[in-house]
Amino acid sequence: MGDIKLQSPLLELLRSRRSIRQYRADNVSRAVIENVLEAARWSPSAHNRQPWRFAVVESDGLKTRLAVAMAARLRHDLAQDGLPADVIEADVSRSIRRVTSAPVLIVLCLTMADMDSYPDRRRSELEYLMAVQSAAMAGQNLLLAAHDAGLGACWMCAPLFCPDVVRDVIQLPADWQPQSLITLGYPAESREKTRRPLKEMMLWR
Repeated sequence: MGDIKLQSPLLELLRSRRSIRQYRADNVSRAVIENVLEAARWSPSAHNRQPWRFAVVESDGLKTRLAVAMAARLRHDLAQDGLPADVIEADVSRSIRRVTSAPVLIVLCLTMADMDSYPDRRRSELEYLMAVQSAAMAGQNLLLAAHDAGLGACWMCAPLFCPDVVRDVIQLPADWQPQSLITLGYPAESREKTRRPLKEMMLWR
């Protein structure tokens, strides 16, 4: 089975999107950001509860405070792993640069406020997983809408390792649980990626 030829505009959009980590200094208007978030808002979700929430960070000062605070936790975790100091500092510097160099940050969160509650652990954990999946689908819509608008974006999972840090720095509502940090801006790079053949990823039954 060879590569499938993607011909529709939607499929070409899916195939051409890449994770972009370098951005021009140009500002992204709030109208453009809201259009991207509008696309995310129309994602499917478990029970149609729409558990996603979005914190948009534009302030350079707040971006720097968030980057430094997250980097401090990263430095601590890597030191606990016993990595060499130079490796740790290179990783920390890269993390700070990625966060502070983006014109816009969108912290994708979930809330369990409207999800179902159960008395047992098994169903409670599954309900939480459903909320995580719902938030991830909103994030995918966001990434695709950003690409369609001529923006670059990159999904960073770092908030999962320091949700308390992200919540405190940005002063999120108590029920907003950080899931990812999406950097956003007009791209200053182009990237190419391949995908494994479809036949390695599927079964016919």
